[in-house]
Amino acid sequence: MSARWTQFRQARADRLRHGGETERVAEAIMEDLFTGLLDWSKGDIAYQVGFADIVLTKNLAKYFVLEVKRPGTLWPGRQSLEGALEQARRYADEQKIPCIGASDGRFLYAADIVQGTLRDRVLLDLEHPEVPLSLWWLSVHGIYRPAEEDVEWPKVPAHTPENVTETPDTPLHPKYKLPSTCFAYVGDSNNPRTWKLPYRTASGCVDERRLPKAIQALLSNYRGAKVRGIPEQAIPSVLQVLARAAAAEGRMPPYASDPAPVYKQLAIVLDQLGLTLADA
Repeated sequence: MSARWTQFRQARADRLRHGGETERVAEAIMEDLFTGLLDWSKGDIAYQVGFADIVLTKNLAKYFVLEVKRPGTLWPGRQSLEGALEQARRYADEQKIPCIGASDGRFLYAADIVQGTLRDRVLLDLEHPEVPLSLWWLSVHGIYRPAEEDVEWPKVPAHTPENVTETPDTPLHPKYKLPSTCFAYVGDSNNPRTWKLPYRTASGCVDERRLPKAIQALLSNYRGAKVRGIPEQAIPSVLQVLARAAAAEGRMPPYASDPAPVYKQLAIVLDQLGLTLADA
């Protein structure tokens, strides 16, 4: 990858030299990445499989669904990325594929579907001058292994790039009027009845009112009993999702000087389960 990175960056810049490129250009950049930098063959890349933009396959097994958007339309932490992941998740659930991602030819994010939650795999900026070695987790021999590196999310700019305007039409929960990405547990992204514990607002921000309620709903049930609609074995993964959100808001110890009891209790439970904030 290191030897081919400069060539990939030059080819990417050449594809983007006119400005205002279409989604097809971003797909071509992704094909260059998977077949030039990584070890997938062109035959491993399937386009428009059940409406999924790109599906990576090997020996008939499907490993990865990638939703592709126009260059310059995604930014980590923005609603545009959440919407793209919402689409990828629906296609993945329909085809029982365990890993999803989204890219606009610059940013590439991938996550594993684990017990109804998304677990970060990689977040890459393809404009970086040095090859991101974490890209290996999307290779033929990396995609089926659990990623062992933490994802570092960049600071979201104060002003969204002016061409970031895509807001895909996604199904909403009939009661909460929120997409599946706002829920801590999603059994099936195509069935809103399986979406449990809303903790984000429609804009993708953490909901300060709902987050502690979602945590408490699990903490009062995690020993022995089932939270209605959430399998017991999925509860640790859901707790991790909520802990990440609380930590990002500075509410979890040791980041908070005087955390609320619900966050103190969550930290204790994570410790009991052998999990740390780094794991979360």
